[in-house]
Amino acid sequence: MIAATSASTLSMADSASAITRRTSPLDTHDALGLAELIRERKVSPYEVLEEAIARAESLNPRFNFIAQQHYELSRAAIARGLPQGPFTGVPWLLKDLNTYIAGEVTENGSRFYHGYRPTVTSELVLRAQRAGFVIFGKTTAPEFGLTGTTENKLTGATRNPWNLSRIAGGSSGGAAAAVAAGVIPAAHATDGGGSIRIPASCCGLFGMKPSRGRIPMGPPRTEGWGGFSVHHALTRTVRDSAAIMDVTHGVEAGSRYAAPTPTESFLSQVDKEPGALRIALMLNPISRSPVDPEVEEAARTAARLCESLGHHVEEAAPKLDAAALGAASFVLSASSIAADVLDRAKLTGLIPGPDLLEPITLAFVDYGQKTSGIDFARANSTMQTAAIEMAGFMNDYDVILSPTVAALPPELGWIGLSSESDFNKWAQRIATFSPFTQLANMTGQPAMSIPLATSSTALPIGIMFTGRYGDEASLFRLAGQLERAAPWIGRRPTSL
Repeated sequence: MIAATSASTLSMADSASAITRRTSPLDTHDALGLAELIRERKVSPYEVLEEAIARAESLNPRFNFIAQQHYELSRAAIARGLPQGPFTGVPWLLKDLNTYIAGEVTENGSRFYHGYRPTVTSELVLRAQRAGFVIFGKTTAPEFGLTGTTENKLTGATRNPWNLSRIAGGSSGGAAAAVAAGVIPAAHATDGGGSIRIPASCCGLFGMKPSRGRIPMGPPRTEGWGGFSVHHALTRTVRDSAAIMDVTHGVEAGSRYAAPTPTESFLSQVDKEPGALRIALMLNPISRSPVDPEVEEAARTAARLCESLGHHVEEAAPKLDAAALGAASFVLSASSIAADVLDRAKLTGLIPGPDLLEPITLAFVDYGQKTSGIDFARANSTMQTAAIEMAGFMNDYDVILSPTVAALPPELGWIGLSSESDFNKWAQRIATFSPFTQLANMTGQPAMSIPLATSSTALPIGIMFTGRYGDEASLFRLAGQLERAAPWIGRRPTSL
């Protein structure tokens, strides 16, 4: 165990009293703060790693967030000598979804990929390693990342540290549960329809979905789900998210496109004032599905906070065809899932049936096989049109403020891929719970969930801010301002 240490100037502890109640830097420091302690030789990489492993082993039986253990791999990395970077010696967890270390198991939350060992290492993994992160495991995900809860037939249900009967969100729920439980201060996550922001909202964390093309996706391919999917992280602090983006962003070899290169580091933006922003308050999703009154009031309260900080807020929303976008989204995602499943079936001889795939996943595969190249092209065009329309809307606004999700985290078993055999009923459930997040994936815009509120039942409520394409800098400036105005770092689950 790591000996107690006082907070450095880089610590993000909420208060002196919070430090005295806790005994480990994993509680009192964010990832940048841990790296500073290691550079100053106040703790060693071995000590921090072993503390993180001990916490994972202790807490995983309660919350179920570990999919793969890479403990010996991480110890060997330290023994060889770590690269010098901003995160040297900081423990790191990858999401167990299309993120590879050559020769190490990645199962994508699915029995269909049980025991799969890729032959390539993801570019994102290489960048994380060069920054000094020490990878010691992979976190749970629903099958192929297809839903907003982290439940699957391979590893079971991941539970929310704030309430063990509730979902931790998805599809990066394992990462969120690990960070919320205090195993590590930040973890890798992905987002194809809200999969960073939904768990951030459910577990009281900061979650930034980057612009399309900001963070490398490959190899073996550089685009996921027709451009919907992106990689980044779930963090306790804004500055960790910004610093992680600094060490991972940029063009990768063979990529079809890349987000605009920033002129300054993302980390440098966090302490800057954002200026007076024009904020559109979007209280209703484009689908017009209902929003829980407590969640709506949390968004209104966030809007009032923004006004008190000098921003101009007015109710406004883009006018988009929700039905057309939903149909196009299904074509793109289902086609991608079906292609992956059929390719693996051909390679392995496995039969994609109910013994290996969950009911809703099978519905995606079935529909994907029925789509044509023309369907895919038309769906892609629909998304491009929506991106252009959103860009026009954003000419009048710097940021859109909305709830992250429309309701509090539901009970486990409600939106899992085996919770309902009728696809339409399942789709209605997931659309009612999370009708706000997917729009940013469709248009490629950056969006972040900030833990600005807590429900009457002590569950976190995230507030989402969506920015212009390529402009994460403005979001980080706003996030830093909100973090200073309404700090959340001291709020931890009472179950710990």
